[in-house]
Amino acid sequence: MTSVAIAGVIFPKLGQFGFQGYLMIARFRLAGMALFLLAIASPVRADDLSKLVEGLATADFSAEQHTLTAISALGDARAAPILKAWRQGQLMKAPDGRIVISQIEADKTQLTDPITGATVTGLDPDSLDNVLVNDRLRGDIDAALGALMLFSPDPANRLTAAQDAIHHPAAESTARLSKALAAEKQPEIRAALHKSLAAAQLFSGTEAERLAAIAALARTTDPEVRSLLDRLRGEPNLDPAVRKAADLAVEAINQRLQLVGVVANIFEGISLGSVLLLAAIGLAITFGVMGVINMAHGEMIMVGAYSAFVCQEVFRAALPASWFNGYLVLAVPVGFSVAGAVGVFIERTVIRFLYGRPLETLLATWGISLILQQAVRSIFGAPNRAVANPAWMTGGFDVIGGFTITWSRLYIIFFCFIVLGVLALILHRTPFGLHMRAVTQNRAMASAMGIRTARIDALTFGLGSGIAGMAGVALSQIGNVSPNLGNIYIVDSFLVVVFGGVGSLFGTLVGALSLGIVNKLIEPAAGAILGKVVILVAIILFIQRRPRGLFALKGRMAEA
Repeated sequence: MTSVAIAGVIFPKLGQFGFQGYLMIARFRLAGMALFLLAIASPVRADDLSKLVEGLATADFSAEQHTLTAISALGDARAAPILKAWRQGQLMKAPDGRIVISQIEADKTQLTDPITGATVTGLDPDSLDNVLVNDRLRGDIDAALGALMLFSPDPANRLTAAQDAIHHPAAESTARLSKALAAEKQPEIRAALHKSLAAAQLFSGTEAERLAAIAALARTTDPEVRSLLDRLRGEPNLDPAVRKAADLAVEAINQRLQLVGVVANIFEGISLGSVLLLAAIGLAITFGVMGVINMAHGEMIMVGAYSAFVCQEVFRAALPASWFNGYLVLAVPVGFSVAGAVGVFIERTVIRFLYGRPLETLLATWGISLILQQAVRSIFGAPNRAVANPAWMTGGFDVIGGFTITWSRLYIIFFCFIVLGVLALILHRTPFGLHMRAVTQNRAMASAMGIRTARIDALTFGLGSGIAGMAGVALSQIGNVSPNLGNIYIVDSFLVVVFGGVGSLFGTLVGALSLGIVNKLIEPAAGAILGKVVILVAIILFIQRRPRGLFALKGRMAEA
């Protein structure tokens, strides 16, 4: 049994001897610590982990701290589940001195041996006591777990441990990180180890090592590194050369972070612009091409979003779980079809009687939007509905420190450009697109040429509504679905169409991306609400100078 365990057994029996007893306790503690340090320095044996764990049965917080250090020094892979159980309060001690791991499975307490993992029987769970743990010890356990994972055979565990080590820079971790770096072959893990090793040397190395560490860390854009350098600059007796190097490094990191912030805002602006583009493409057809002020366009987006929700629930209820990640692929055509069918129904029953009367179409479609919102509330209820991201749209990747791109946003950007490209092909490379443009430019001449204008009107309105439905499917991946979803995007959609040029798809693209990027660049300085006000005022002033927008249509379509 280790000196820690021996001291834990003897200490309680010495309390009856008064002052002399306490002197003996102090001597035992010093001797125990000396033996403990000697044990760490000596080569480990196969049964060392078992003995250290046994010593936890009689250890106090101080002895537990030494035991934790010893367990971490062993580098034994079996220690990881023991430390995890200890941290979570699942490491228990029995009346007979045994240490077990207690876990609740299916409302039953399962006891296992921490070393072998075998099931332990014959113990009453109610007779067990927790091995002591406090917040400080939990932090040390986290650091010890990270140290054990540095030498894990799993590269993912090693990468996580190397990245987490920067949060616990300490002198004792330098040797361990150096050893892991010497054995590591994978470039990504080596880069993380270099950063963590430099962070550890900031607070424990010589002046030359500190300067080298600062030079290495100054090339990063990680906010965590800046915090470490700020912490270093706060030391009262810091060497002037080290302080000056740290000041220059922080200044360089701040400059890089500002540049990264601008790049991140531009990407977020493109992401917002793609969302606005998806919402406005359908409106560019119904309003820009057909001249119908469709206030129910936002509700077509809402219908598409609820179509995605229904597809998700069907996949969950009726299909194997392994198929769930494919529900979004089906939701796109379903959202297009449902919203398109609703659009055709509205055009055939209401809009067809109001062509040439834009203000009346505005009032009629506004009433339709209220009806659709209430219908959705009656069917699905008023609370928000969550639509889960498929696995292939979950998470993201770091481009550079402080700048992360999420897969959901990236897929939506690609999706909106695909939709725009397909729509452009339909309008300019298909008979339906030719007929639609002919009816829009000169309805009487198109009818005289044998084109069924009523049918083209219904299909055109259905196409615009269907595209809005696909926009709703995409928007369900970045927010909750609610009956008021359309209200969020209807005003911005009209702004995009009017600013870019009524009836111009290219103008819609430029308008959406411009508004998205400018909005995200203004937000950090002016705030979200004031930024939108500034953009609205700017568009109003712009329309005063160019009433037809950025890319005005020419010819008979513009005159119609």
